[in-house]
Amino acid sequence: MGLSAEFPRLSHFDDSPEAALAGIRELVREAVEAMRAADQKPPEALADREYSGAFKVRVPPSVHRELVLAAAEEGVSLNRIVSARLARTG
Repeated sequence: MGLSAEFPRLSHFDDSPEAALAGIRELVREAVEAMRAADQKPPEALADREYSGAFKVRVPPSVHRELVLAAAEEGVSLNRIVSARLARTG
C-alpha cells in the first residue's frame, strides 16, 4: 500500500511495493495539480521542512520524576536522557 503523510486521505493499493509507490506518487501529483489549479497551496513536504530540534511534551508527574532520577543517576541532563530514550525507540 502506498501512503503520503502530507495527504493522509490518499492511498494506493497494488500487488508490489514498487507499484504502490508509483501509484501514490501519481495520486499526489494529481492532487497537487488540482490544488494549484484551484489557487490552493499544497502542503510543504515534511522532508523539506526546517526543524528546530525542540518540542514540548507533557508526561505524567510519575514519569517526569523517574526521568529526573535516571538523569541524576547517570550524571546527565534531563534533556539528554529523554533524547537518548527517544532515539532508542525510534
